[in-house]
Amino acid sequence: MSQGQPRRPQPEDQVPITYGDVFQVSGEIANKPITPQDAATMQTAENMVLGKTQKGGPAAIMQSAASVNESRGVVSHYDVTSATGDQGVTVSEAVVAGHHIVTESVGGEVVGQYVGTNTASSPAPLISGGDDQVTIGEALEAAALSAGEKPVDQSDAAAIQAAEVRATGRMQVVPGGVAAKAQAAASQNARTMRDEDKTKLGDVLVDASTLLPRDKAVTREDAEGVIGAEIRNQPELATYPGGVSASMAAAARLNQK
Repeated sequence: MSQGQPRRPQPEDQVPITYGDVFQVSGEIANKPITPQDAATMQTAENMVLGKTQKGGPAAIMQSAASVNESRGVVSHYDVTSATGDQGVTVSEAVVAGHHIVTESVGGEVVGQYVGTNTASSPAPLISGGDDQVTIGEALEAAALSAGEKPVDQSDAAAIQAAEVRATGRMQVVPGGVAAKAQAAASQNARTMRDEDKTKLGDVLVDASTLLPRDKAVTREDAEGVIGAEIRNQPELATYPGGVSASMAAAARLNQK
């Protein structure tokens, strides 16, 4: 190529929205495109720590940007930015002079910091350092928030059963437990034509912690086991954004922090 040949500018509809376009970040992440999996991971983390996705917060901004990027064909539904995949996302809450300061980061770069409401009464765990750890039951309940409207299928049931096994240490399904509910829902949904009539993840996982006879903090090994179970039972060999595996993976990353 001739050194004097100018680069042809990309059409606007082929240029991805990057982290630097929507957040005040620097370094390598600034040029990374925002992907649906990145957005789902941040949404799960917000749900775990704050009990809900913040209106106009980083997760909502990322979801909007990721949707545009996917519609432009510059990222796929299952892409993960290296900064998110390697370093993960964090949502932390600290009390400073009586105010709850919420800080959200991607790949070590702060993408949002604001004064939040007092979430101490929220059932979602507050991750602000110390010994607090997200449990498997809490991770499943986070999936009820982030992917609650998804009809339960066999891949969800398999992932939930793997999570229950990790939590309880029992290889068999607990009668009346969360895995049994998920399997029954998946079987019923397979015979149900309309999505609006199917049992949703939120229906099965809303009280997951109370249905587990034993619970434990999520580890990377737990997350990997659940991800494997979901993928093996998914024809596309992929996990659902914001679903059971995504929540477990986000919980494992938060616990490592």
